[in-house]
Amino acid sequence: MSNEEVLLTKEGLAKLEDELKELKTVKRKELAERLKLAISYGDLKENSEYHSAKDDQAFMETRILILEKMLTKARVVDESNLDLRTVSIGSTVILNDIEFSEKMEYKIVSPAEADVLDNKISYESPLGKELLGKEVGSIIHVNAPMAVIKYELLEIKLT
Repeated sequence: MSNEEVLLTKEGLAKLEDELKELKTVKRKELAERLKLAISYGDLKENSEYHSAKDDQAFMETRILILEKMLTKARVVDESNLDLRTVSIGSTVILNDIEFSEKMEYKIVSPAEADVLDNKISYESPLGKELLGKEVGSIIHVNAPMAVIKYELLEIKLT
C-alpha cells in the first residue's frame, strides 16, 4: 500500500472501522478457539484443521494491518460541501447508456469502498475516472474490452 492519503466517504470510514473492530474482537476469538480445537486433535503435521485455521489467521492479521494503515491515512470527504455542478468523490450520478437507452445510478467512492452490487464505483475505475469533473449533459466515453461505451450524465446529487 502506498503512502498516499486514502479518501473515504463518511459512510466508508464507518464501514472500515466496523470491519476492523469485528476482526480484532470477534474474529480473533473465533480463530483462537478453532486453533485450540485443532491442536487438541494431535499431530500438527497432518492436521488439516490446524493448517486451515493458521491460514485464516494469517489472512485476517494481514487484513487488520491493511485496515489500520488505511485508517491512519484516511481523509473523509465532506459531502456537505460538494459542488453539485461537477462530479467528485461522494457524488451520486445518474447516467444514461446511450446505446441501450438505459438509466443507471452510481455513487463515486474510494477504491476501498467500491461495491458494484451496491452501485458504488471507485473514482479509480475507468468509468469513475471519466466522470470526475464532468458536468450534467456531458457525454462520457469509457473504453471497455469489446467497445467504447457512451453515457450521458443526466444528474449529479447527494445520497
